This record gives sequence, C-alpha cells and structure tokens, in this order.
Amino acid sequence: MAGAHDSSHHLAGNDDGTTLTALRADFPAFRIWREITTGRTRYIARRLHPGPGPHTVVTHDLAELRAALGSEGGQAPAGFDLTRPNVARIYNYILGGKDNHLADRQAADSILTDFPEVAQVARANRDFVTRAVHYVATRHVTQFIDVGAGLPAEPAVHQAAQRVNPACRVAYVDNDPLVLVYARALLAAGPGVVVVPGDMREPEGILNHSDLRLLIDLDQPVCVLLASVLHFLLPSEADAAVAAVRAAMAPGSYLILSAGTSTGTSPALLDKLRSAYAGTSDITSRPAEDIAAWLTGLDLVPPGLVDVASWQPGSPRRWLAPPTARIIGAVGRKPGRPTTSARPPLPRRKPVRKAS
Repeated sequence: MAGAHDSSHHLAGNDDGTTLTALRADFPAFRIWREITTGRTRYIARRLHPGPGPHTVVTHDLAELRAALGSEGGQAPAGFDLTRPNVARIYNYILGGKDNHLADRQAADSILTDFPEVAQVARANRDFVTRAVHYVATRHVTQFIDVGAGLPAEPAVHQAAQRVNPACRVAYVDNDPLVLVYARALLAAGPGVVVVPGDMREPEGILNHSDLRLLIDLDQPVCVLLASVLHFLLPSEADAAVAAVRAAMAPGSYLILSAGTSTGTSPALLDKLRSAYAGTSDITSRPAEDIAAWLTGLDLVPPGLVDVASWQPGSPRRWLAPPTARIIGAVGRKPGRPTTSARPPLPRRKPVRKAS
C-alpha cells in the first residue's frame, strides 16, 4: 500500500511509483522496494545475485539510491566522482572487499606493489578494532560511536559489540556521501544502529547531531572509535578532534584509537602513500610520542600503546615481513565513576509495512 506523499523522497518531477518503476528498469540486478515503518519511509535495493558492490542499499532519499546504484555500473552520478580514488574504497580494496572502483584499485596497487605488507597491517588494524570493541563491551559499556567508519566491514562494530550484549547501540559517522548510502544498509540490523553524517574535523557537530543524541546518551559511558582515521587530518585538526572527544566523554568511557606512525615506518612508504592519496586526502605522519599524547588523562588498558597486531592478540602473531608499515593503537578509559543511567531500554522493533 502506498505511503503518504512526501516530496523530499522524490526525484524531481516524479512520484514514488513512477520513480521506483524507472529504477527497477534501470537496475534489473536489484530488487527495489519501499518500506514504511514507524511513520518513516525508506527505500531498499537488494542484489538478486552475488556480484561486486553492496548486497543491500538502504536510504530515505530516492536520488541517493539512484546515485549508489549508478556507481555499480561504473557511471559517475551527480556528487560521486568515480574517476578519483576514495579513502574508504581504497581501504576496502586493501582489506579484500568489493566495494571499490578502478581508480581506487589503481591507487591501492601503486602502494601494494612496492609495500605488500600494507595489506597485512590494514588487516591487523581491523582485527584490533574487533578485539578492542569486544573488550569494551565486556566492561558493560553499551554505547559506541565509530567516527570515520568507512565502508562496512565484517564483523562490523555493532556485530562485535552485540555478540557480547545485544543491547549495545552503535552510531556510525562518516562524511563521505557514498559511504553513508552503503552504511545505511546496517539499519536493517535493528533499532540499535544509526548512521550519522559528520566530519571528525567538527567533533561538536557530530556529538550534537540529533540522530546521534536520540540513540547515544553522552552523560553515560560511551566508547568512541577513532580507528585509522586521524592520519588523514592535519596535525592541528587531529589534535583538536581528539581533545574534543576526550573532553565530551563521561567518566567510565573508553577511547579506541589507532593511527599510522612515522616511528619505524619506511620513509619511502610515506612518500608512496602521499602520492597515492594526492588530491584525495592529506596524509600526515606523526611520531609515536604525538600519538601517545592523544591518550593523555586516560588509563590505558594493557599492553598500552603498541603495534595493533600486538594489542591483546589472543594467540602469537608472526609478521611475514619486517613491519616497515606501522599502525599503533591503544584503548584508554576515562577515570571516574559513571553515573546511574536513566535511559529506558530500546523499544521493540515495530512490524514493517511494505509498499510498492
């Protein structure tokens, strides 16, 4: 049954039915439909058969949906330049994902050809995030904010946290429009997940965003993730972002942090990274002592600030090559006793009413 008319969900000049029919004709590899739940309309495209790109795209905007699906065919929809490498898609390719395009693969391969260990370090960083989230969730923290989340990876933060406690709530934050489209597919996971547009260079805007505040109570302990993102900021921007996050966290909160470091990293690799990301993002290289300063005032969880592969690995880790590419990470807890939470439990998910 059709939902209420809302022009904000339409492409210019078309109603929902006409637009959905056009989308289905243009993208036959996807099943595309509209859902209305709790008074809100969203549009879902689900791939009919395995293939490159996302299996599911969820958005409240039909133009955004067309843009995301248009990128599947190598087209360049408005607002999405697929001829330039993208930070999130490069990382996705290095991790072995499929949500990337030719420009991203070429940029990544320009690095991996001379420094194949970068892929190993990237995977070690992802594994560190999973272990760190699991650790924090076992400490009865049920709120997580993943800043600079990038494209969804397995296991995602909400999956790692909710394996420990299904009541965990996760806000994913990114400023990349295409990342936001892909990440909204995570909303199918339930009411404990939200995707928030935000730039980590403006942390106050993230922390005060209405969608985030509906899910996350900043007066209670929260875990903030700044995982392998701060080296894409200028030094002054990174320092300000971490300081703002640290100040906003309630006592008993945790910070999961990792970043590339110039300490022990090959200068030739740093030059290669700057070349590969030129025109896409800044690449800064901070010594380990600068990264340690971000953790000032926090109680570090053992073993402290170390190579990400060495943080509570659970089993012996063996580097296949000298670690000429280093990402170091730590988990820190803000001292003090948390206050008693007054937040009610999450509501049960209401039945979804499908519309054509």
